[in-house]
Amino acid sequence: MKKQVFVSGIGTGIGKTFCSAMLVKLWQADYWKPIQSGDLDMTDSMTIRSLVDNDITIFPERYRLKTAASPHESAQIDGVEISLNDFQLPYSQNSLVVEGAGGLYVPINEDEFIIDLIEHLKLPAVLVIQDYLGCINHSVLSIKALESKNITVDTVVFNGPFSTATERIIRRHIPAEVACINIPWFHK
Repeated sequence: MKKQVFVSGIGTGIGKTFCSAMLVKLWQADYWKPIQSGDLDMTDSMTIRSLVDNDITIFPERYRLKTAASPHESAQIDGVEISLNDFQLPYSQNSLVVEGAGGLYVPINEDEFIIDLIEHLKLPAVLVIQDYLGCINHSVLSIKALESKNITVDTVVFNGPFSTATERIIRRHIPAEVACINIPWFHK
């Protein structure tokens, strides 16, 4: 079955790229990172290529921004203007994993955020979370934000070890039909 998902997280540096690699490998999917801000010498697309040994297509980023900052700031520094209309889902005969930048409310311009890009691309979301002080708040807010935009939550990935009390509260706020998976700690 062909799947298309948008991988986002409750913040930056919580393992979206490694979770994306896991899904690419599991589904023999292609990969697309629409916006890369900074780290142009070792982009997330390059990391995916190094982690996945099968023959997949990695679509080029729509934006490759030089400064490691939120896309709206990085684009301003580069003299570029980002608009939702700039993004079109690449055609793939395979499943497709699309990876966002940071969390849902990372700005791509002065008025629009990653969550708006997910809505624009009409994709269900995979939400990556990890256990840290504040993650319950960030997780529940992220789930509620996706629901408020009528974006289907396809899967929630619990990345790394979780306190039983923390995981229990978060799971209570995940719709029953949403798949939840626990994986060992991966970051990037």
